[in-house]
Amino acid sequence: MSRFLRAVILLVFVTGCGSANYSAPRNLDDACSIVSQRPNYLDAMARTEARWGVPVPVQMATIYQESKFIGNARTPHQYALGVIPMGRQSSAYGYSQALDGTWDEYRDKTGKRFARRDDIRDATDFMGWYMAESERRLGISRADARNQYLAYHEGRTGYARGSYRRKEWLMRVAGEVAQRAVTYEAQLISCGRR
Repeated sequence: MSRFLRAVILLVFVTGCGSANYSAPRNLDDACSIVSQRPNYLDAMARTEARWGVPVPVQMATIYQESKFIGNARTPHQYALGVIPMGRQSSAYGYSQALDGTWDEYRDKTGKRFARRDDIRDATDFMGWYMAESERRLGISRADARNQYLAYHEGRTGYARGSYRRKEWLMRVAGEVAQRAVTYEAQLISCGRR
């Protein structure tokens, strides 16, 4: 095989690997619109609900809050003195905004060594695993979007210590996540997706 042909094949392969669509769907306030634009999202979330028992609307509301459905979302950069780049605020990445350490724990515990945070199937499976563990360890119902989100954001140890109680903004956001889950549930029922 000629060098040129090998280079073309490699270029096609690399281009295909980098062509994932990480952009958010339009109209994130409408669950029916989201799942009609990205049916693979609903498939992934339904699979997670079947495996881990976390309702689709709870998953959707959490993903909305964490990444606005942007597959390669990252936390913003931090700057010293307003201009010197100091890296990102955290290692959170992908749809679920899972931190490196928590993602590694998930892959280790589930045996999903090749799972990726920018893959909706893996991201929702991670969320299902995390929320099922939160129910097991902390007694938070998998359908309780508010408290599941607080445990998701603060970590289970932080939730158990009640660290969220000192964060008024986080309590407000958790309430918004709960309300969005209720809204998404009603919307999915209205369009026959639940």
